[in-house]
Amino acid sequence: MRAIVYSLVTIAISLSLSAATIDVKVADTGGAPIQDAVVYAVPATPIPVGHKVAQMDQKNRAFVPHVLPIQTGTWVEFPNSDNIRHQVYSLSPARRFQLPLYTGKPAYPIQFTKSGVVVLGCNIHEQMSAFIIVVDTPYFATTQSGQASLADLNPGPYTLHVWYAGMREEPAPVSVTVGASDHPSISFVTQK
Repeated sequence: MRAIVYSLVTIAISLSLSAATIDVKVADTGGAPIQDAVVYAVPATPIPVGHKVAQMDQKNRAFVPHVLPIQTGTWVEFPNSDNIRHQVYSLSPARRFQLPLYTGKPAYPIQFTKSGVVVLGCNIHEQMSAFIIVVDTPYFATTQSGQASLADLNPGPYTLHVWYAGMREEPAPVSVTVGASDHPSISFVTQK
């Protein structure tokens, strides 16, 4: 039994040592960091999603998180943690839907099968808005103070992209090839 546990630990350590990480910085032309930007690395060979579930909650009449990146094919639950009713909807081409007026948790999550930006709203509370960013990769992160890390990348070529609310146009993607244990840093300078 100990030999099996030792072998599994050795494999896990070997896998983590052979994975690459890319640090990404997103700032505007004045050098100010962009908060809640989604950075993602698309591999040359697609990676299937499997069964993933994410959550977009509603708390204090706001969506939490405000920006939710997910991989194409992911299911999203929309619990309502407020003590009032909400009616969540999206008219976005990437995923149109409308949940009935509800409290608690809807019976079924919604699957997002097409990449793109999904803008959310609430028919009852006009000030509520949020974004679900559906990307064709499991390698994504949201910036905090303009910085994010994409971890556990397999060695190989990737195309890095960035999205954030209110951007005028997407910055040019950056191509990068990473080897085992690489840790490159990439910067995006954008017009806000």
